[in-house]
Amino acid sequence: MKQRIITAVVAAAFFIPFVIYGKLPFILLVYAMATIALYELLRMGKQRFFSFEGLLSVLLLWIILFPSKYVHFIERFGFAKLEYTYMIVLLFLAYTVLTKNRLTFEKAGFHILSAIYVGIGFYYFIETRNTADLGITYILYALFLIWATDSGAYFIGRAFGRHKLWPEISPNKTVEGAFGGVLCAVIVSVLFFFFTDIGISLGRMVASTVVLSIFGQIGDLVESAYKRHYGVKDAGNILPGHGGILDRFDSLLFVLPLIHFLKMIAAR
Repeated sequence: MKQRIITAVVAAAFFIPFVIYGKLPFILLVYAMATIALYELLRMGKQRFFSFEGLLSVLLLWIILFPSKYVHFIERFGFAKLEYTYMIVLLFLAYTVLTKNRLTFEKAGFHILSAIYVGIGFYYFIETRNTADLGITYILYALFLIWATDSGAYFIGRAFGRHKLWPEISPNKTVEGAFGGVLCAVIVSVLFFFFTDIGISLGRMVASTVVLSIFGQIGDLVESAYKRHYGVKDAGNILPGHGGILDRFDSLLFVLPLIHFLKMIAAR
């Protein structure tokens, strides 16, 4: 526990100034974290990161991460972001033939899906921060929501948990804990609503929080399923006591895109 607390304090002291300042330093930090997360995921899947297919995965990740406000820099060559993405997918498929199936279709699919999974989540980390006037507010909301969900699920699950949520994936999680996580997230979101100007109605805030809290828990279960399938305890060890980047951002990878999909972010 002591190691976890020390790591959390040091990581927060390093990370928060980047979030507050935003702009290019924050974007570069997100690129670095996403690249490490992709490395962790490929390593779990026993795929080579330092290889041609690993390089293609990183290139695909970086294209997906490219912020919308700067996308004109890559579109000046006559191709849209989606077209660059498709070209890399075609390169993956062509490479399966060139390697005489050393890189199988399944392995190529794993590389592509890994880059998309990590890339879209971290892309919306950048897009959320770049939201005019309210970027930091939405980042804080997402962080408080996940903290409340995790804490509520843990403490209520320990106190009242009787029914296992999904023992094959995460044996310690309970149905009661999952509901407790949603309840705590709603309580925190209501408090957040009254102490900030988040730009949406209270009813929409509560409804969105319920959905986001559920999908935040699903994001955690998805990464747990990966780890259990590949027989690893943690995605990495870059954060002592916490594991890897994926271990800390698994819920955010689901929550941040959904904030946009649910159109919580108001047009200003």
